[in-house]
Amino acid sequence: MLNSAINVLFEGKNMYRLIEGLLVTLKIGFIAVVITMVAGFVIGIIRTSKSRMVQLPFRIYLELFRIIPILVWLFVIYYIVPANFDLSLSSETVALIVFSLWGTAEMSDIVRGAIISLPKHQLESSKALGLSIVQMYRFVLIPQAIKRVIPPMINLITRMVKTTALLTMIGVVEVIKVGQQIIEVNSSHHPTIAFWVYGILFFLYFCICFPLSQLSRKLEQKWAV
Repeated sequence: MLNSAINVLFEGKNMYRLIEGLLVTLKIGFIAVVITMVAGFVIGIIRTSKSRMVQLPFRIYLELFRIIPILVWLFVIYYIVPANFDLSLSSETVALIVFSLWGTAEMSDIVRGAIISLPKHQLESSKALGLSIVQMYRFVLIPQAIKRVIPPMINLITRMVKTTALLTMIGVVEVIKVGQQIIEVNSSHHPTIAFWVYGILFFLYFCICFPLSQLSRKLEQKWAV
């Protein structure tokens, strides 16, 4: 029975559909990560300002995405926002909006933390050399902060990829959704099909996330000194 169930994965277009679903997952994840890195760096630098008027709105933005679960944000923007503002948003568009906003909030905090953790004499030396604020960030602070940013940034990317599993709840036909469809169609004739489908899904996510996790660990060890 186990063998017959695994054969279902290679019948028709089942495996092809799983790969297509994985590509949807990776596409959403990749676009959201690119937006996250660019916007997160910009906001992170802005958040190093000592002005409370600058800090407050970004702090509220960060806490909103830390306190409220991502699934709730997906439901709010997919169901509530279009209904109340006469908008038409596809499930993939909603996924990109939510993941980009979430990633940017987290990334900005990583960048801010990396910059303000640098030794104070770096800032003082830059001012003594007569560097402008832009030059100070460009040539002194940001290059040094990069080493501290990359490992937690990779961890954030890994979390974002894993969290794409929630997208099935708003109808995105990504790899989890495709797996569920295959199980629903074949479970009556092959009761163990869920074991094989979720086993494949586990393997696919492992192949994506494990190398990222190892890369982050190696970089942390390399730059620990």
